[in-house]
Amino acid sequence: MSPTILSLHRSPVHQLSKGAAPSLRLLAGLGVEGDAHCGATVQHRSRTAVDPHQPNLRQVHLLHSELLRELESEGFAVGPGSMGENILTVGVDLLDLPTGTRLALGHQAVIEVTGLRNPCRQVQQIDPALLARLAYRDPSGNIVRLAGIMAIVLRSGEVFTGDAIEIEMPEAPHQPLAPV
Repeated sequence: MSPTILSLHRSPVHQLSKGAAPSLRLLAGLGVEGDAHCGATVQHRSRTAVDPHQPNLRQVHLLHSELLRELESEGFAVGPGSMGENILTVGVDLLDLPTGTRLALGHQAVIEVTGLRNPCRQVQQIDPALLARLAYRDPSGNIVRLAGIMAIVLRSGEVFTGDAIEIEMPEAPHQPLAPV
């Protein structure tokens, strides 16, 4: 399947799950209009406690629907928007994209991948075992994070459920994703 936006979500308050929306307005340098994480500086509560002046590298959260299907097959009660994503995708391996990848969403908006989402303890509200499933150590001792990716908005635009996603890779050498 070609890369597509499966569903869109936002919440005006800081909470784990986000409500469905037929479209989202992405604002350059800020994020998702009407979402609690919209802003030029970091909006995540744990990060503002450390330094409220850091740039917001977590303006848009993307999650791949293939992960939700996997988790559902394992008995986790997850669905679109339940893990706090703004954009649920299908047909693109988000976790394999390098830092700096640009994604054209629909006809106007362009975002740039900044890194991995580090899953927080809030996912344990869904299921106490979910955090361990989304972040674990591989046999080499490296932490594997599966909770999606984060991006910044480069070009404003409205995106809709069903919009195509075009992928523009950065110049080599590629930098692997790291938590932001």
